[in-house]
Amino acid sequence: MIKSARRFGACLAALIVFVSLFYQPAQGHRSQPQEIYTRAWQLVRDNYYDSSFNGQSWSSWEHRYDGQIRNTGDAYKAIKAMLESLNDPYTRFLDPRAFQDENDAIDARIVGIGINLQQSKDQQHLLVTRTLEGSPAELAGVAAGDEIVAIDGASAVGLTPEQAAEKIRGKAGTDVLITIRRDGANKSLSITRAEIAIHAVAAKVIKPNIGYIQLSTFISNDTAREFKAALQKLSGTDGLIVDVRDNPGGLLSNALEIADMLLENGPIVSTIGRHGRHTDMASGDPVTHQPIAVLVDEDSASASEILAGALKDNGRAILVGTRTYGKGLVQEINRLPGGSAIHITVSKYLTPAGTDINKVGVVPDIQAQKKDDQLHLAVEYIKEKVATLHPIHTSSVSMVR
Repeated sequence: MIKSARRFGACLAALIVFVSLFYQPAQGHRSQPQEIYTRAWQLVRDNYYDSSFNGQSWSSWEHRYDGQIRNTGDAYKAIKAMLESLNDPYTRFLDPRAFQDENDAIDARIVGIGINLQQSKDQQHLLVTRTLEGSPAELAGVAAGDEIVAIDGASAVGLTPEQAAEKIRGKAGTDVLITIRRDGANKSLSITRAEIAIHAVAAKVIKPNIGYIQLSTFISNDTAREFKAALQKLSGTDGLIVDVRDNPGGLLSNALEIADMLLENGPIVSTIGRHGRHTDMASGDPVTHQPIAVLVDEDSASASEILAGALKDNGRAILVGTRTYGKGLVQEINRLPGGSAIHITVSKYLTPAGTDINKVGVVPDIQAQKKDDQLHLAVEYIKEKVATLHPIHTSSVSMVR
């Protein structure tokens, strides 16, 4: 799934490993355009999970643009064309600004208007799935379900979330004109960009003494820490509802840490790449033993699916909602000379039961379409689970007839 118009467009359905494959040129060295392209080619050659490179000869790309790359713009265009040949939407190029924006998102600081965006299945419409509480977008009246039809007067039809992010982002204190469509009518809103503190977790107690944790993204470095704090805050409740609806994913490390906080034992996820298979196991030292229900929907993707699959397959929680997004691939972020970067799909993953959920998704234990129904069913499950674990004991009574 696209938090804040500044950068989270690229994080839709992303499962990222932030690796140390960062190219660092010698001090004082100025990157040459051809060098940028060559480095991108090498990284894909050495790390892409599909050794057939989508049925093509990857070596044919090494010198395809020799003599044609004269500046960084040429290098960027050539890299994009090369990556598109893989027919993999998750292996993609980030220019220096987009890469910096991604780092800002990981550092939980974003300048934007504070929205989640999703592209419709026909790739023609940009839909708002969420506005951040207290954000410029929320204060201006933008709401979940709105369609963004224009940005600064230019049509937004057919834009990807990242393209929209590029147009909406800017300096704090400057304005962007957003035209939304709601109930068939268009409305233009001038929204002032601001620096937004991104909180991945919101926690509260709902009746009848059930802890509710909304986990909206896995992209921030603070996500696991925030989640642990929420568990501690809700330690006195009878059970937990973890809500990963509309959560597009983020860092693999966050999914692993959070799953480990909840699992009694067992595998979390297995990743399979060019260089073999690896299974991450729970440490067996969970933060809580409370019963858990997880809310999922069709926009729960990637890291959300790893967490949901791990809890379901290990019998630690039930899933309530609709089938998840179905993104079972893992990317590494690799820096290129000059400050740009590429995401490279380096592995696919399997749930603890050995299920490949890519393009399939995780099927919930209890299926329900409406969000209110999903929450109600999760509450009822927790109540029944608590009643089973802690039955009411009554004294024996003798009856004389």
